[in-house]
Amino acid sequence: FSSFRFDIYRKVPKDLTQPTYTGAIISVCCCLFILFLFLSELTGFIATEIVNELYVDDPDKDSGGKIEVNLNISLPNLHCELVGLDIQDEMGRHEVGHIDNSMKIPLNNGEGCRFEGHFSINKVPGNFHVSTHSATAQPQNPDMTHVIHKLSFGDKLQVHNVHGAFNALEGADKLGSNPLASHDYILKIVPTVYEDMSGKQRYSYQYTVANKEYVAYSHTGRIIPAIWFRYDLSPITVKYTERRQPLYRFITSV
Repeated sequence: FSSFRFDIYRKVPKDLTQPTYTGAIISVCCCLFILFLFLSELTGFIATEIVNELYVDDPDKDSGGKIEVNLNISLPNLHCELVGLDIQDEMGRHEVGHIDNSMKIPLNNGEGCRFEGHFSINKVPGNFHVSTHSATAQPQNPDMTHVIHKLSFGDKLQVHNVHGAFNALEGADKLGSNPLASHDYILKIVPTVYEDMSGKQRYSYQYTVANKEYVAYSHTGRIIPAIWFRYDLSPITVKYTERRQPLYRFITSV
């Protein structure tokens, strides 16, 4: 009696086997195919998957009810001393000529102005607008034609795999519009959370936009034009989470 009798993977003696060209070709092809499958599984294991989900919540509760705003806009036909930023909201805030963390850069030999501002707004419906309301003397015919270089909210997300509307107004060109017209940009802001592999979360905001252009009049005459950004917040939060295939699934697949 020998335990070898229980071997179900019995080997054929080498002197009874004979290699062939067909067998060699099949063997090489099989090895290449196995290598391809292994590398495919390895690539899938190393790659990071981004999963998104929706839920109703205020994700950034430590912000004190504030949203950081970054605005960069050029008005090539309006002097810098006339350009100002005004902020209003439903909590009673009414600030004319906001100047904190803002900068005005003259354009076209002083004929125009580039306004760059970093400010915060409350998490309630409201608006902020670029206008001449804070100027000491109002111009007769202010030219509000403009180009928007940047309008973003919250932290900047430098993630290539996430394609969202974080700067939806980038490149908006209104240079060919009526110089005396006001511009209304209606923004719907959507809170966005990005969680990386380490569990660190960053809070940003995407937004959709609709706009209209008009010349406004009242019983006293034409109303001074402005560039309005009217915003409202969505109760829905979008969350992006980085995930990687677990090791046991990789081993099982291999």
